[in-house]
Formats: sequence, C-alpha cells, structure tokens
Amino acid sequence: METEEGLHGVEGATEMEVGFLGPLVVTMHGRSLVPSAAKPRQVLALLAVNLGRHVSLDAIVRELWDGTPPGQPTGVVQTYVKQLRRALAAVLDPADGPGPKELLSRTHTGYVLNLPGAETDARAFERLTVDGQRALARQEAAEAAALLDRAVDVWRGPALADVRTGPVLRTEVRRLDEVRRAALEHRISAYLLLGRQAELLGELSAMTSRHPLQESLHALLIVSLHRCGRSDEALEAFRRLRAALVSELGIEPSHRLQRLHHAILRDDPALDSPAAGLAVF
Repeated sequence: METEEGLHGVEGATEMEVGFLGPLVVTMHGRSLVPSAAKPRQVLALLAVNLGRHVSLDAIVRELWDGTPPGQPTGVVQTYVKQLRRALAAVLDPADGPGPKELLSRTHTGYVLNLPGAETDARAFERLTVDGQRALARQEAAEAAALLDRAVDVWRGPALADVRTGPVLRTEVRRLDEVRRAALEHRISAYLLLGRQAELLGELSAMTSRHPLQESLHALLIVSLHRCGRSDEALEAFRRLRAALVSELGIEPSHRLQRLHHAILRDDPALDSPAAGLAVF
C-alpha cells in the first residue's frame, strides 16, 4: 500500500514502506524484510517504531527478555541484527546507495534503522491527527472531519498485530491506542458539528462497549442518540455509565456528564444546535 497518508516510498529507485499500525510492514523494492522468527521480528519492530532514532542495547534486551536475559544477551542481539542486515543486503544494489550497515547502523550504545526518505504510517497518522484537531479548534468542522477520517483510515488493524511485544513495544502500542482513541473522539465531535450524528451511532455503541468507563465517549453517544430522537436510549446510556462508575470505581459521573443528563431530562433546545450542544458538556 502506498498512499499520501500511509506507507511512503523513498524518492528515486529505492522504494520503502514502513508500517506498524496493523501487522508489521517493512519492505524495500516490494520485498518484505520482516523475519518469520519471533525475536528478530521483535527487534525489527522496535527499530521501525523508532525509525531514524537511536535504540539502546538496554532497551532491546529489555524488550526481548523483560528482565530475564540469557547469559550473553549482547551477542544474541548482534546475531539478530546480522540477520536483519542480510535481509537488507539481499534487496540492495551494492553499487547504488548505502549498504546494510549504513541502513542499520551500530552506535556506541545501540542501533539505528535509517531508511532515508521513508515515513512510518504512525507518523503520518499523528500528523493528520494534529492537523485535524487544530481545524476542529478553529471550528472548521468539515476540514477537521476530512483530516481525521484520513488519519483513522491509516490504521490497518491493531498496532503490531503480528509481533510478540515486550515491555518497550507494549508501552508504544498503548500510546498509539490512546492517540487513536483521541483522534476518533475528535472526529466524532467534528461529525456532530456537521449534524452527521446518525452516522455515528453504531461506532459509538461499539466504542462505549469497549470502554465502559470512558465518560467522553458516553457523552458523545448520549448527544448523538438525543439528536436522533432517541432520548430514552440516551438516558439509558447515562444510567449504564453511572452504574459502571459506581460499581467499578465507587464514584459518580462528572459534573459535566450530570449537566448533560439534566439537559436531556428537560429537553434543552441547546442540545439540538451542533456547536451549542457540544458546549453543554
């Protein structure tokens, strides 16, 4: 796949793709560099996530063995790096451009994967997300919705879906999942500003089921249901959220959610105005 938003090729003869918002993708000249063996694949994933940035040997060891490394972890890591370099060498033209040791270089304390001109799908996603959030802050809802649609579409599945993750990669996967959830929430807000709430109900129902304690998602669902003439279901969604919060955390919904609840009970006309409705909560 090669799109403006997703996996990018490098200018010139060498075409590269680097992606991890889904199964791991690292290709050159259309040939995959992803190893079939679990631990070399894990090393490549960690280097790809940090494309162009130094990854310390300590981080690699922690990722691979999570506190219980073998007797000579440095040598084992070096073996995995050699395997990755062999894969690079197999697709490189030795007379044209950098070699495998330049593309996967060693530093005093670790390694760097350098693929000049390549951009990961995650960086494209985060750039589009930031641009969409800025457009939403300017109340440019149509532009925000378009940018955030493109951002969400970059994802091909769960991050690093086919990689066994250790503590370092798990932290990055959690971070990416949070950024994705925020992008989805802002995209939904943009749709609400455009009066497109009916398109959101299925997505919001699924998201609130996956995140039963996430107040902001429930607020978006409640507003969407109310605007679709389903106020009884909106009130039931609030009751489910309150029950979950009390049962799991021993707390009541926030004042913002309670204000939204009261606004629906009194059928506040502000809820039907796209911009004003969002301001209620």
